[in-house]
Amino acid sequence: MTDDATATAATGSTLGYEQARDELIEVVRRLEAGGTSLEESLALWERGEELAKVCRHWLEGARARLDAALAGPADGEGPAGG
Repeated sequence: MTDDATATAATGSTLGYEQARDELIEVVRRLEAGGTSLEESLALWERGEELAKVCRHWLEGARARLDAALAGPADGEGPAGG
């Protein structure tokens, strides 16, 4: 596992989608507002990248669950069957 993947896995295991999204919004707001040092801006950018990966991970998981639910039973049995 790469350092990047390890960091994302550690962050993702503690943050839910909404928490990561809200923190990402705040990071973007701070970057857009300016007034931070180069070092702080780089740290914010890196944190934003981590948070974006966490959000992407949650969204991919949600997409997989939706796809599985929409696929339904493969043999044609369903709630209306009988």
